[in-house]
Amino acid sequence: MSDFTDLARRYIAAWNETDPASRHGRVAALWAADGSYVDPLADVTGPDQITALIGGVHEQFPGFEFRLLGDVDGHHRQARFRWELGPADGPAPVAGFDVVTLDAQDRVTSVLGFLDRVPG
Repeated sequence: MSDFTDLARRYIAAWNETDPASRHGRVAALWAADGSYVDPLADVTGPDQITALIGGVHEQFPGFEFRLLGDVDGHHRQARFRWELGPADGPAPVAGFDVVTLDAQDRVTSVLGFLDRVPG
């Protein structure tokens, strides 16, 4: 069984990776080949689409970084955690939480993302 805190840290690291090739490597190592990510603004499947989605977030919010908020809660093969997105030295205009499910090899099969705070 995966250490859910480590999983969340690796997940956030993938979202924070700015180099496209390194980002794809992190995503491919973390997600199952048919893993998905769904939130109110996106619905993508597979490492290529997930990597592209993350790249789009970097384009929309240049210089911002994701940070875990609070503890990671998990049981069986699912975890949930809160996060925020903002400049390293300032308040975060975006916040939400994700629910992650894992396969038997501890690879992400799905992420259900929820946005709690977004810019107007």
